[in-house]
Amino acid sequence: MPIRLFDTVTQSLRDFEPIVPGQVGIYVCGPTVQSSPHIGHLRSALVYDLWRRWFTHRGFAVTLVRNVTDIDDKILAAAGPEEWWALAARIEREFDSHATALGILPPTVEPRATGHIGDMISLIGRLIERGNAYEAADGTGDVYFSVASWADYGQLTRQSPDEVESDDDAVGRGKKDPRDFALWKGRKESEPVTASWNSPWGPGRPGWHIECSAMATRYLGSTFDIHGGGLDLRFPHHENELAQSRAAGDGFATTWLHNGLVTVGGHKMSKSVGNVVLASELLGQTDAATARYFLLTSHYRSTMDVNDGSLAEATAAWDRIRGFARRTVQLVTDSSTVPDAFAAAMDDDLAVPAAIAILHDTVRAGNTALDAGDTPTVAARANDVAAMLSVLGLTVTDDSSNSAHVALGVLIDRLMIERNRARADKDWATADRIRDDIDAAGITLEDGADTTRWSING
Repeated sequence: MPIRLFDTVTQSLRDFEPIVPGQVGIYVCGPTVQSSPHIGHLRSALVYDLWRRWFTHRGFAVTLVRNVTDIDDKILAAAGPEEWWALAARIEREFDSHATALGILPPTVEPRATGHIGDMISLIGRLIERGNAYEAADGTGDVYFSVASWADYGQLTRQSPDEVESDDDAVGRGKKDPRDFALWKGRKESEPVTASWNSPWGPGRPGWHIECSAMATRYLGSTFDIHGGGLDLRFPHHENELAQSRAAGDGFATTWLHNGLVTVGGHKMSKSVGNVVLASELLGQTDAATARYFLLTSHYRSTMDVNDGSLAEATAAWDRIRGFARRTVQLVTDSSTVPDAFAAAMDDDLAVPAAIAILHDTVRAGNTALDAGDTPTVAARANDVAAMLSVLGLTVTDDSSNSAHVALGVLIDRLMIERNRARADKDWATADRIRDDIDAAGITLEDGADTTRWSING
C-alpha cells in the first residue's frame, strides 16, 4: 500500500510519489527563536519527526531540513538590552533541549538564516531580473516582491490576488502595491549595525519569507518532495514562499503538509490571555515519554486541545502501554515488523489515533495472554508492541532497562502466572501463599479486571 498524504494545495489525499525513487526530501519551517518554545512548537516538530520515522520505516532515505529563523523583526524587538544574536542562540538551545528530551531526532540539516544571507541575495537578484521584484524608489534600500507580477499568487490558500489582504510589512517605505511583501529590508537607524549585511541595495537584512525559499532549495534542490509547517504559516508565509520560488524558476515543493494548532481549553494560546503553555511547563509536569505520547495522539492535521483532564487521560493510557512493555521486555526478540493494521493506519496520512488504538488492542491481548499463562502469545504481542513503539519513537526509559529489574520481572511474572492458574482452579490456598511470598519480598500486586500489575514497595 502506498503512503497517502493530504496535500494542502489540492486539498485532497493522494499517493506519495517521490521525485527520486527511494528518497524523500522534506523541508520544515523551524522555530523563530525570539522567546521560549511552547507546546505548539514542540507538537509541530514532533509531527514531522513522525513523518520522518514512518518514511524511514517504509524504506525511504529521508533528508529532513528544519531551519532556524535567527534574524527577524520579532527577535530584534524581543532582545531588549540583550544582544539579538545572544537571545537567538539561547532560545535555539532551549528549543533543541526540549526537542531532544521528547525524542525528536535531530534534522539531517538545521540551517540558520544568518548563515545563508548570500543565498538570499542571489535569489532576490533573480527575482528582480525576471521582473517579479523591485527596489523601492524612496532610497530606503527595501526590495519587494510584486504580487501583481505573479498570476498564480494565492494558489496555496485558494484565493485570487485581488482577494489577498494588504501586507502591513514596511508600510509607507516605497511599495508599489500594498499587497507586496519585503524580500530585503534596508537598515533603519534604530536597528543595531550587527543586524545588517551588505547587499546590492545597500546594508540591510532579509525578509522572513525569502529565508525559507533560499534555505530549502540550497539543501534539497530546485524541486523537492515535501514542505511542512504549522497551519498558521499557510498565509502569508508559505503563500509567499511558493510565489517567490516559482517566480524565480524553481519547482519548489511538490506537496505541502500542514499540522493543526494547539488550543488551551478551546481557546487559541495567547500571551495577552495568559494561557500559553510552555514546553518547559509540560516537561515539568510529567516525564518525557508521557509528554511525547500526549502530544502525538491527536491526528497531525487536527486541532489539539489541552484541558484540565487531557494530560491525566494521556498519562493513564500511556501507563497501560508502558506497564505491559516493562513486564515483557525480556521476551522481545524482533521489533522490526509492525502489525498490518498499524501499518495501514500510518500509510493513511499518518493516522496516528487509529495506530494508537491498534497499539492498545495489542496490549490488551498481551495482558489477557499473561493472565492465561500463554507465553507464546505474550511473546508475539510483546514484539508487536515493541515494533509499534519504535516507529512512534516511544521508549520505556525507567528502571526496566536495569538488568536486575528485568530479571526480577521474569520471576514475578512466572509467579503471577502460577497464581492466576491457582485462582482459575479455585486453589485459593496456593494463590494466597504465592501472594504472601511476593508481599514478603516487598512487592505489591494490584489485581485489575484484565491483568495484575506489580510494583516494588518504597
